[in-house]
Amino acid sequence: MITEKETTKEMVRTYLVTGGAGFIGSNYIHYMFRKYGDQIRIINVDALTYAGNPENLKEVEERENYTFIKADICDKDAIRAIFQQNEIDRVVHFAAESHVDRSIRNPEVFVQTNVYGTAVMLNCAKEAWEQPDGSFAEGKKFLHVSTDEVYGSLEEDGGYFYETTPYAPHSPYSASKASSDFLVKSYIDTYHFPANITNCSNNYGPYQFPEKLIPLMINNALQGKSLPVYGDGKNVRDWLYVDDHAKAIDLVQEKGRLGETYNIGGHNEKQNIEIIHTIIETLLEMLPKEDERRKLVSKDLITYVEDRKGHDRRYAIAPDKIRAEIGWEPETMFKDGIKKTIAWYFAHEQWMENVTSGDYQKYYEEMYKGN
Repeated sequence: MITEKETTKEMVRTYLVTGGAGFIGSNYIHYMFRKYGDQIRIINVDALTYAGNPENLKEVEERENYTFIKADICDKDAIRAIFQQNEIDRVVHFAAESHVDRSIRNPEVFVQTNVYGTAVMLNCAKEAWEQPDGSFAEGKKFLHVSTDEVYGSLEEDGGYFYETTPYAPHSPYSASKASSDFLVKSYIDTYHFPANITNCSNNYGPYQFPEKLIPLMINNALQGKSLPVYGDGKNVRDWLYVDDHAKAIDLVQEKGRLGETYNIGGHNEKQNIEIIHTIIETLLEMLPKEDERRKLVSKDLITYVEDRKGHDRRYAIAPDKIRAEIGWEPETMFKDGIKKTIAWYFAHEQWMENVTSGDYQKYYEEMYKGN
């Protein structure tokens, strides 16, 4: 006899999240547990490379409905076993090498993880979900999380990326993500595989690894270190607070039309130099008067360094489709998001200290040549 408790347990939806120990993945997991509590189960698969940090999920690691599995998405046997041993309802595929500078130095790793790893995820999901007649089990969905960088670069004086914008990647990173997008599209077209793709603008917020612009500038400014700015600092990015992205991903999973791509943008276009000035101003506004670090934070720390190879000038996403079809739009204004982000870093200084030691320090010194 099946008890009421067992029936309820069977109804819990299981999410397989890849790269869930990274920046966006861990924020997504926190968001989902805040929203759904015990109504979902999350299996987090992460290889724990340099940007994957188990500390990002300390608050949820004791939950009965959370499981962490250390595995590489390129390991077909490991991924297949996860599907065989669990009734996976949803896949949210974050796992990727994601830093442009690293892709310029070591492109092969990006091809391996971002292209081959995505192929492994698609094949294992297809194998688990496909029925004898070639259709797929009801309720199964695969969401591939991608980037606006696949679209290339925009002119400074206008225009936006739409879902119909032709792909024109310029870096090994964006080329590898474009390739993975096309793989997902091919499975949708060939097999009618139940998938969606999201292309998102630059994220910021808690748990972001400090090789990325905003946490790098916060960390360096608080230590009185130089604030390295590529080229003239006028490259424009569209910034989105990470919780708004997590909400968008959940809504696409719930309401998105299968096979569709949705662009997720923040309506927060800023030049890199403008971001740095805002961070300095906000730090001085938020630091207590007695805090000695106030003496270190200064615009004099800004140092211009040689521009990145193939540096795209401007990205800007038009999230018209996701707003019209799903009802999502960004909720966090940039100034508010920066304050939340800085407050989080103030409250988690040990986290920052831990992730910026060892290998990260060597990488930083190589990248910015001691500037």
